[in-house]
Order: sequence, then C-alpha cells, then structure tokens
Amino acid sequence: MDGRQRKIQLELAFAVEDRGEAPKTAGEGTEPPMAKSPTERPATERLMEEVCEWENINKALRRVRSNKGSPGIDGMTVDKLRDYLLEHWPAIREQLTAGKYNPSAVKRVTILKPDGGERKLGIPTVLDRFIQQAILQVLQPIWDSSFSDRSYGFRPGRSAHQAVAKAQEYLSQGKAIVVDMDLEKFFDRVNHDILMSRIARKVTDKRLLKLIRAYLTAGVMENGLVSPTDEGTPQGGPLSPFLSNIMLDDLDKELERRGHSFVRYADDCNIYVKTERAGQRVMESVKSFLTKKLKLKVNEKKSAVGRPQERKFLGFSFTEGKELKRRIAPAALKRFKTQVRELTEKVPSIHQTLKNLAKYLTGWRGYFGFIQTPRVLENLEAWIRRRLRSIIWRQWKRGKARYKGLRKRGIPHYQAAVAAGAPKGPWHMARHATVQRAFPNAYFDSLGLPRLVTRNA
Repeated sequence: MDGRQRKIQLELAFAVEDRGEAPKTAGEGTEPPMAKSPTERPATERLMEEVCEWENINKALRRVRSNKGSPGIDGMTVDKLRDYLLEHWPAIREQLTAGKYNPSAVKRVTILKPDGGERKLGIPTVLDRFIQQAILQVLQPIWDSSFSDRSYGFRPGRSAHQAVAKAQEYLSQGKAIVVDMDLEKFFDRVNHDILMSRIARKVTDKRLLKLIRAYLTAGVMENGLVSPTDEGTPQGGPLSPFLSNIMLDDLDKELERRGHSFVRYADDCNIYVKTERAGQRVMESVKSFLTKKLKLKVNEKKSAVGRPQERKFLGFSFTEGKELKRRIAPAALKRFKTQVRELTEKVPSIHQTLKNLAKYLTGWRGYFGFIQTPRVLENLEAWIRRRLRSIIWRQWKRGKARYKGLRKRGIPHYQAAVAAGAPKGPWHMARHATVQRAFPNAYFDSLGLPRLVTRNA
C-alpha cells in the first residue's frame, strides 16, 4: 500500500471518530474498555502491529481528544492532532513498527497538592499521549485479569468507591486497625530496570519494550532545559498509572501470599489487622519488602498504624460505633471549604459566582455523595447558601442599597429598614431572618446552585 492509499484509508477511518463515544470506566480517563481476553490475543512478540491497527489508533484518538489537556513541549494542541496524523501517520507507523520511534521529552509542570505540598507532572506531547494511549489499550487487557482483586486504581470497571467499600467490609469483620502506607514520591522513584523486567514477563516484542523504556527515559523539559530521567514514571501521560499497577503488583501478590486483608488504589495502600501490635509488625515487614524488592521508600511522615477513624483513605474516613459508616475525612472537608471560598472571592456578580460553583459542586457531589452521613452534606449546603447571602449583602455595600434591594425582593418597608440599618457584618447578616426571607433556598435553586443531598421527588 503506497503512502496516498494509506492516507485515504486513514482519513476514512478518522472520519468516524467524532461519534460522541465516552469512556465507560473510572480513573481519570486512562483505562480503555476491556477488549479480547488474554487467550484470544496474538503472540506478544507482534504487539506493535496491534498497537498500530486502525481500530486501535482511532479509539486512542477519540480518547485523547475527549481527555483534552495541555500541549507538550512542541505546543501542539489536541484539536490539531487529527490533521497532523492525516499527514504524518504513515511515517510514524513505519517508525513504530521498525522500532525507531523516539518520544519527545515531557514538559515539567508543578502543581500544588491539597496538603500544601507540590506535585510534579510531566506533560507529554499530544502525539506521544496518543501513542501511549494506543499502547495502553493493547497492554491493559493482557494484564488486568492477573492483577489482584484488591487493586482498584486505574483499572476498567473499578473505582475509588469500590476500594472504600472494601475497606469498610474489612472493618466490619473486626479488623479495626489500619496500616496506612504512603509511598514517598512513588511516581518519581520507580526503578526502570525493575519495572521493565516486570513488563518483559508478558511482553516479548522487543520494539515495544524499547519504546516503553524510551518513554521512561525521554527526559523532562523545565525552564527551557531538558534533563535526563533515570528513574520514575512521570505523571501526566496515559501509560503512567498502568505502569504503576505493574510495578506494585508484586506488593499485592506478596500481601496475598501472607494472607493480609488489604486495599490498594494506585500508590495508596491500606492493610487491615486486628491489633496495633500486629499492625506495627506488618508495617515493618512490608517496608522491608518494598525497600529490598522494589527499591521503593515509605513516607514515614504520612504512614502510620492507627484506628481508621483517625486516618483517611481516598478522601473518606469512618464513624465510631458498632455500625461503621462512610464519612468525609476532615482534611477533605477543609479542602472543600477552601475551594468554595476561592471560587466565590472577588466575583463581580452572584450569577458568575454560581456559574463558577456549579461545575465544582457537581463533580464533588458525584464523588463524596457516596458517604453514609448525609447530615454533613446538608450542613455544607447551608454553609454555601450563607456564604452566598453574605456576598450579596457585601456587594450592596450601603444601607440605602440594601434597603432598596430587600424591597425589590418583596420585604416590607419596616423589616427592610431594620435589616438595612443593622450594624452587623455580612457574615452575621447572612443568617438574619429578613435576608434569608429575601433569598430563600428556592432562590439559589432557581439560579442553578446544585444541591449536595439527593432528594426524592
């Protein structure tokens, strides 16, 4: 097939890529749907051809376009990827199948973590994200059935909610002590040789092995300079979460061999035991295994043995008493309020404020609505409405404007005059009966403020 025929075939294939197909699995959009079972797949020495198949690359293109994301070091945006591939895919495919493709360095981006620390992300070019996604779609089905049932992160059909529910199940069985393990800078410290040896257990295609290692060692660009990478799997590309599961599968298998009750989501691992003494013993032995076997380090400051009510797991914690219920961890509640404050500060109008809030609250509710203590959500709803009322009161500034505003909202003359002349500040006045009457809950509902508690019709 000559280059012109390939381009025509590619264009026909790509022409159907905008069919509104959405990912059907959780995990930040990196997991592909399950394809053929491992027994139906071709021999692993020919996997590069499968990576480059039309169906696979079109699926990868749809996923990368739907995930969007920032450009890499070359500045190419996701919107330009399709046209670029129409022009250059035959040459790229030839490089891939010949084992000669060289990935670009990733762009280093530093973001603030919720706890105040920093997390370094490596943003691949859009083209490299596309190729990584195509690789992921081929490799994921080969491994997934062999991963532990207690591993929930970045896997098709699995979620953080399932991991939390499994933890709750262990607690209900009387395993009331948790060994909460946090790996120190895990994604930055993965040993390349150990990881590649694990991948080579199932992949014999030397071209693909070479390409994966090339992605690991492609380097990072920061402040215009490219630095080599001799360890780690930079977060930011589709392959990184999957590779983390391959790396930590040895940990899962070891914990299973020892008969432990555990739950792992990416690099967040909790082990459940009956006594604190047993927990301390498990902590030391697992730390030793991670250090010697996988060359990984446990974060001493963030790891601990304790009661689950005092620890957090994926943003959740548990109540006291015989009937353990899922609740929002205190740190997650604090982050929520901080985010709401930031979204509502210095906004010119209440309508813009609500627009800013709506998207965040909808996503937050989708995750934390999983709790079994709805009263906290009701309290947060009330807190948000009080904050919005205080913003309106502050924007009105003077007594005359406040009186006029209250009258427009149907408040009688005397009540409006008393409230407008009150010497209290906006936060206090947000709970004033007159202000609440002027701006009832239904007012914010009518403007599209999402509720955090789902109410039956």
